[in-house]
Formats: sequence, C-alpha cells, structure tokens
Amino acid sequence: MHRIIYKSTAEGEIDKETFRDILYTSVQMNRKHGITGALIATRKYYLQFLEGEPEVVEKTYSSICKDSRHKDIKLIASRSVRKALFSQWRMRGFGLFDLNLQTEKRLKEKYGEEDGSIYLPEDESGALAMFEDVEMIDPS
Repeated sequence: MHRIIYKSTAEGEIDKETFRDILYTSVQMNRKHGITGALIATRKYYLQFLEGEPEVVEKTYSSICKDSRHKDIKLIASRSVRKALFSQWRMRGFGLFDLNLQTEKRLKEKYGEEDGSIYLPEDESGALAMFEDVEMIDPS
C-alpha cells in the first residue's frame, strides 16, 4: 500500500460546482484503478490524499501534475504504509466553503490563514491532523 499527499494551487477559484465535478471524476477514475483517498479544498487550494498500489498511485499523481487545473504542486509525502486510512472511500471530499463562522474560526486558529482561507498544511502530520479535524465536522 502506498500513500501520496500533495497540495496544489487551483488555476482558478474553486467553487462548489467545480469541487463536485472533480470529486465525481475522481470517484470514477479511482474505482477503475483501485485507488482510495480524500480531497480537501478551499477556494484556492487543494490538499489530496491518494492510496493504492504504488505504481498506480504514482501514475495518478503524475497525471495530476500535468493537469492544467493545478499549479504549484507540492509533494508532501510519498511512502509505503501498512494500513490504508481511506479504504472506505474512492474519494472523500471536504469543501471548506461556507463553514459556520465558529468552525472556520477554530480551523484558522489551529492551522492559520492563507489568502483569506484556512491554511492547508504542507507537512504530513499537519495534513493528516487536518483530515481528522474536517472529518469530525462532516463524518458522513
């Protein structure tokens, strides 16, 4: 089992419709290739987790790097893992749009701000902690 975590800047603003479209496409492609994961997005940034067989995850990440919707891609982690964290989801999505003010304030206090949005961490432990935090907000 291999896991890749990366952060990227969106080419344009990410809105709910764009986010839903990306999730739909990701679920279809990931089902076909046996990949699981999660995607967290603000209006400007993506933080994505991909898990699966090493060669398939690497190939998927390589195609994402060529996708014109992403720029400034930062690889946060790429390593073998004993256990999948995202095995129940082909692609679980967390759009950090229109959060209630208290939740947004709490996340900004913990992680900081970036371009007016919640800062998405650029280190593995921070990224995993954020996933746990946003999953508690929306555990579905």
